[in-house]
Amino acid sequence: MSVAIRELLSREEMAALTRKSDLRGAWAILQVWLVVGACFTLLAWYPNPVTFVLAVVVLGGQQLACAVLTHEAAHTTLFKTRWMNEVLTDWLVARPIWTDVKRYRAHHMGHHAHTGTDDDPDMSLVRPFPGSRASLRRKLLRDLSGRTGIRRVIGLIGMDLGILKYTVAAEVERLPQDGRSWRDYLRDGVRHMGPVVLTNAVLATVLAAFGALWVYSAWVAAYLTTFSLFVRIRSIAEHACTEGGPEVLKNTRTTRANGLARLTVAPFQVNYHVEHHLMASVPYYRLKQLHRMLRDRGLVEPAPGYGAVLRLASTG
Repeated sequence: MSVAIRELLSREEMAALTRKSDLRGAWAILQVWLVVGACFTLLAWYPNPVTFVLAVVVLGGQQLACAVLTHEAAHTTLFKTRWMNEVLTDWLVARPIWTDVKRYRAHHMGHHAHTGTDDDPDMSLVRPFPGSRASLRRKLLRDLSGRTGIRRVIGLIGMDLGILKYTVAAEVERLPQDGRSWRDYLRDGVRHMGPVVLTNAVLATVLAAFGALWVYSAWVAAYLTTFSLFVRIRSIAEHACTEGGPEVLKNTRTTRANGLARLTVAPFQVNYHVEHHLMASVPYYRLKQLHRMLRDRGLVEPAPGYGAVLRLASTG
């Protein structure tokens, strides 16, 4: 961006926007698990194909919500108290979807430092766009069929064993394996996969205690299908088909989100992405306020909807 954020906002405005709250962070996590619990309850009480599909859609959105809250914690904006960002978030929302705050932060800070340039570690997520409508359709079908999810699981296993470099992007890098023994693979696997297995085992055990262990299958199905779909749409909306380069207003996009989008692809105001890149120290619940301030000062344009962005991404 050619103008520094401190030239757009007063010191008092920045202080108000960046104020953090442990209560707001705890409420965000509680919201996720209340919705997840409601999905499980509905499916257990009314087990049929319609409720299963509905649960898979909503659970995929809540898994993305977990990822968004992990992202907040990586920026230390979800909670005011540091250990709550580092530990509480890690166990309550990151590990259940097979990620962790520490490794994600190391990757994501590179994205913020090099957004829209060849050094951006997330460029592989947006490089294919714009593509053809048929190409986008194939990608979305791979997501919904579970192929993308299965490929992600295989990649995560490789990363957790230290075979692949950690990334949340589409391209993977193989790490040197010279001198590594089975003990090294075991140690890395236990350290990274152990918490994932433990948190998911707790979730399954709670369901089993209520006589509804089979409902856990909806969590797995969502992780392999709708979660993949929603992650892709969110990443396309944030940076695909922008001008690129180092300026935030040209390499990042804010997207308008209706109620359905907030339930699926845009939980916790993640659609205000220009605002996040302009001032990453602002908690998610004040991004809309920042957006309005920037609009009032004529800095940002009205945001397109997700449908418009997908049409733009499929006009290649």
